[in-house]
Amino acid sequence: MARHPLIRIQKLGVHRNRRILHNIDWQVDAGQHWVLLGSNGSGKTSLLRALTAYLTPSCGVIQVCGKTYGESPWQELRRHIGMVSSAVQQQIEPGETALAAIVSGRHAVINHSGPIRASERHQALAILRRMNCEPLADRPWLFLSQGERQKILIGRALMARLKILILDEPCAGLDPVAREKFLNFLPRLARQKNCPALVLVTHHVEEIGHCFTHALLLARGSVIDSGPLDATLTTANLKKIFGRRVLLKKDRQRYRLLVNPGRSPIL
Repeated sequence: MARHPLIRIQKLGVHRNRRILHNIDWQVDAGQHWVLLGSNGSGKTSLLRALTAYLTPSCGVIQVCGKTYGESPWQELRRHIGMVSSAVQQQIEPGETALAAIVSGRHAVINHSGPIRASERHQALAILRRMNCEPLADRPWLFLSQGERQKILIGRALMARLKILILDEPCAGLDPVAREKFLNFLPRLARQKNCPALVLVTHHVEEIGHCFTHALLLARGSVIDSGPLDATLTTANLKKIFGRRVLLKKDRQRYRLLVNPGRSPIL
């Protein structure tokens, strides 16, 4: 029996006194890891909010794991999607330990309450070991670094056995060393058994590692291009996204974007 796409969006539109999203088509299949790339104001956040049922579309269809919003309970569909973002970080109480934060993913809640069962503790510790974070198990959230918090939220998603994990600008607020450590961690995550489909949301091409297979490019609320990464992530498409003269380069599986190449830098 054929498997349903993890995400299938057709002709999605969002209008609130102005056009926010227009005619969005997007399909994510099992085994794919996507980049959602666009400049500020391109519609990335609105698309995520519609996908997670926090923003009601004006038109179009959104399906998650074969179930359609409006026909199936949105609470049930949202259970398939995890989010790593600053908004989620801010909801976790300062005294919550890293291990408890991971266990909370199993119950689809933020901030765990009550005793932790032995089986849940065992599984959470196994996840921490896989991420080289076992020493953080009993450390309160208040005393975790930004990079450590991002990894714990990913562990929370693994505990929940989600199908889709959205990394919403996960490097925001990280210093250069922590940013590089986190970016080097993502390929290891992608190789792990039962890793959910990753969706990296960013406007920095430098954050796109070789573990990502596809890209959805947005500009002014519309899709510029969508498909395999090598075919979509091009200089021509990035000119459309950023509206500037740019040049895309790739060195050792990492991308760089030069703005106004060949000209004096803008100071």
